[in-house]
Amino acid sequence: MDDIPIATQLWLLVVLLILSGFFSIAETSMMALNRYRLRAMVRLGNRAAKKTAALLARTDRLLGVILLCNNLINSAAAVLVGVITIELFGENRIALGLGTAAVTFLILVFSEITPKIIGASHPERIALPLSYALGPLLRVLYPVVWFVNVFVSALLWMLRVKPRSAGDHERLSLEELRSLVLEHSRMLPHQHQSILTNLFGLDRITVEDVMTPRARIEAIDLDAPIERVMEQLSTSYYTRLLVSRGETNNVVGLLHLRKTPALLQRGVLNHAAIESILDEPYYVPAATPVFAQLQYFQENRQRLALVVDEYGELLGLVTLEDIIEEIIGEFTTTAPVRFGNFGWSKDGSALVEGGSSLRELNRKLGLALPIDGPKTLNGLIIEHLRDIPEAGVGLKVGDVPMEIVQTLDRVIKTVRLHQPKPKPSAAAA
Repeated sequence: MDDIPIATQLWLLVVLLILSGFFSIAETSMMALNRYRLRAMVRLGNRAAKKTAALLARTDRLLGVILLCNNLINSAAAVLVGVITIELFGENRIALGLGTAAVTFLILVFSEITPKIIGASHPERIALPLSYALGPLLRVLYPVVWFVNVFVSALLWMLRVKPRSAGDHERLSLEELRSLVLEHSRMLPHQHQSILTNLFGLDRITVEDVMTPRARIEAIDLDAPIERVMEQLSTSYYTRLLVSRGETNNVVGLLHLRKTPALLQRGVLNHAAIESILDEPYYVPAATPVFAQLQYFQENRQRLALVVDEYGELLGLVTLEDIIEEIIGEFTTTAPVRFGNFGWSKDGSALVEGGSSLRELNRKLGLALPIDGPKTLNGLIIEHLRDIPEAGVGLKVGDVPMEIVQTLDRVIKTVRLHQPKPKPSAAAA
């Protein structure tokens, strides 16, 4: 090095710092690359993406060649600075120390931190073009990289560390997928985002959460006079009706209304004729996950199931439409109910049925009523008061004030909810 002019040595140091920055930016951009977007580009036939994907398929080799070159270059830069310092100032310890500090500063700023920030900020724009250089370099230096990785593998084995494959790193949990959808909500139409987030939530709810409670089931009583049964058939909104004897819990079968016109034409519409055309009821446990029930409906070619508890008692019924509404929202063909159109009035109150679903109230009115216990407003109030209240009783559950408007036969029929007062912000406090 004594025969090389100082100016040339300084230019060589600049080249080494640039090369070190090249490998630093290559390492960060490759590791920060979005693997899912890369796969999409590979499927579209992008040549650079294919080369990059091939390099990332063996991360150990890729990191091996990058770090090997980077460390060799950084070591060469440190030695070169030492040589320059000795030529300029002699073997002065203070000068050598200052030279070491200077080269460390230069490497950190120009070859490490700045390139890595740029690589992390624009991984796709940088990583794909660099794959054309890293591929041939890996082939040339593969024997050295393989030799180094032998010792790395032995050390990992001694430490009982098992490297994960590329596929393991790319697996996402449902919560991670949900967060991914929410974070990129601007790129999705609101309805698509809502459907995706609802799908991710299906594994946490059961058929009991979405069923129609037994008290709200429209059923035909075979013990009732035939005139009353015919009136009910002619005015029913539903296409399938539960048929029982006496109590709703005493189920006989399910009646599809499309079968009744044939009986009318033959003039044989009576209790026995109705019972002869009933379908066998299909029962499911209350704890069945909604997503599993959707699959059962598909496999068994069913659209309606009766929900029972662990003792076989009827709790309610769930339909295919109930589950689909959990995913995509309500249909315009939903059966009319008295207080089905939830919404706050001008005075900040809402009149709702006691049998309303807590999940539906939370969703439509923006409330936070607890849903880990009772499923309906009636059940929540009774559990809270430990008694069946009279009309006019007021209470507060969580931050929601409410008033009992009407009770009938030990059941809360109508409740007036009052909009919760907004909580004071931390700044206001």
